[in-house]
Amino acid sequence: MDITNKTRKPLSLSLPEGKRLFLGPGKTGQITPKALEHPPIQALIEAGELELASTHKSGVKGKGTIKPLHDRGPDGSGGIRKFGDG
Repeated sequence: MDITNKTRKPLSLSLPEGKRLFLGPGKTGQITPKALEHPPIQALIEAGELELASTHKSGVKGKGTIKPLHDRGPDGSGGIRKFGDG
């Protein structure tokens, strides 16, 4: 699940099992559903300092897309191979 820091200050979030997540102002991070139920996280969501973001957004997030298996090369990379001087 994506979670966004809605404040103008960096946050250090206490997660289950002694883990921490550091989020800068306006930045988004990922947490597990188990961490979402953690009381400190719930308190920040209720206070409006954190906001849940949908992980299923339209469009492509990142630098590329995953090619179907039939479009990949023999080594699985699917990259374009250049030969010669060109």
